Amino acid sequence: MVAGAGAAAARYLLREVRSAPVGPQLERTNFRGRTVTLAAGPALAAGAAGAGALGAPSVPAGAAALVAGVGAGAVGLYDDVVGARPEQKAAKGFAGHLAALREGRVTAGLVKVVGVGAAGLGAAALLAADPAVRAHRHRQGQGVVGRTVDVLLGAGVVAGTANLVNLLDLRPGRAVKSGLLLGAPLTRGAHGGIAAGAVGAAAGLLDADLDERVMVGDSGANALGALLGVGLAARCGPVGRAAALAVLAGLTAASERVSFTQVIARTPGLRELDELGRRRD
Repeated sequence: MVAGAGAAAARYLLREVRSAPVGPQLERTNFRGRTVTLAAGPALAAGAAGAGALGAPSVPAGAAALVAGVGAGAVGLYDDVVGARPEQKAAKGFAGHLAALREGRVTAGLVKVVGVGAAGLGAAALLAADPAVRAHRHRQGQGVVGRTVDVLLGAGVVAGTANLVNLLDLRPGRAVKSGLLLGAPLTRGAHGGIAAGAVGAAAGLLDADLDERVMVGDSGANALGALLGVGLAARCGPVGRAAALAVLAGLTAASERVSFTQVIARTPGLRELDELGRRRD
């Protein structure tokens, strides 16, 4: 039910955003020169966040889903719009944004990084107030320092997952497929409804993404990843969160040196999965 609500909400919002006065301003040219719309980004962010909150087991967990999805989606949309300006395109990757900052320039990408981090921190703090999470932490006998570290680790997982899904958004359907694969195992358990809402919203837009009619952009990819990060953080203790964060940090660091697109193209299985359902002409 939650997944279905997410799919319906994302499709409805896509139509609304496309037909709104701002719709033409969200049109872009993709890697093959086709005109697509970024309207799928805010549609996915809002649909996934709303459905994820609906499927959350408590008010604090629902608030965490809203903060993560809407917050990450909003700063992602800012980067989609402002980051497309010519003066913004020179800064690539985290190192590029820091280099621009040293020159006195605040890039849209840096705003996104800080904003996603803030959304992750807010979501992790709210998640810590969830009764199930609090009971688990109480049984572990965590003190103030332990709870603070746990929240920081949770924030890192939320922000890191948002960034990972965004890094994969370089070909039609890739970010959405990645979100579906990452999110499917997270749809079980007490907090599974959060991931189910995100997975449903993503699935609802997959066909349009593969057909190159829409693009989820940073807004949709960041929101999808952030919500999956909330679902992951909710089911992990400090050790699990630290392990997940280490993997996410390693993949992020690797992305600065290698092209994920080239790795996927050279890897049997991954290559076929990546191309599955994508238009050929």
